Amino acid sequence: MKRLSSHLIGIDQGSEILFSDFETGGVMWTGSDYRECRVPVKFSEKYDQMPTVQVSIAMFDIGHTSNQRADITAENITESGFEIVFRTWSDTKIARIRANWMSIGALAHVDDWNLY
Repeated sequence: MKRLSSHLIGIDQGSEILFSDFETGGVMWTGSDYRECRVPVKFSEKYDQMPTVQVSIAMFDIGHTSNQRADITAENITESGFEIVFRTWSDTKIARIRANWMSIGALAHVDDWNLY
């Protein structure tokens, strides 16, 4: 569990279309085996410490002729942003994915002292 000692807590959120490979014949729609997509996200304001980030699939368009395999996560989280990482594998065909995200963490205050 993360304990926030700050009296200023920030919550940021957004929605990102990760790819639309059906229209372009991209690898998520036409490929096979392991595939990965990374989308950088920048927070509206810098956090004082690394925040907690949650991502989820908000919309998906997946081919019906194979199993539906998907993994979505937040990686490389910093005070300024993170990467949404989407993965699929085997014969899964994915046309489009949209992800929603939310971050929560401590914010700096104008009166905070940073001595070192």
